[in-house]
Amino acid sequence: MAKILICDDSKFTRQRVRDILKDIASDIIEAGDGVQGLEIIKNESPDLVLLDLLMPEMDGIGLLRELQAQHIDVPVIVLSADIQNTTVSLCIELGAKAFINKPPQKDTLVNTVKQYINAG
Repeated sequence: MAKILICDDSKFTRQRVRDILKDIASDIIEAGDGVQGLEIIKNESPDLVLLDLLMPEMDGIGLLRELQAQHIDVPVIVLSADIQNTTVSLCIELGAKAFINKPPQKDTLVNTVKQYINAG
């Protein structure tokens, strides 16, 4: 089973995502912002990152840019209420594998996560 990082400044969202994924992830780690998320990615090497875009310190776009700049290869699924085409395109351009609208539907989230944790 997989190790998944949920990077979101909303404790409520992190708990909701944790509840949805508890049956398919052996280890779920949480970060409240991009700076904390980057540290966890470097130290814990999660199999997958679920990333919010609007966060303090370093936002999701900033974290995607850092991962790219530091050549850190980890599948990232963006969870965001910002579904503008330009935002979605930028995230994909910066290496995100998928983009899921918030709040995530259970089936969509589980199926998308399974797609990337079973790929490796």
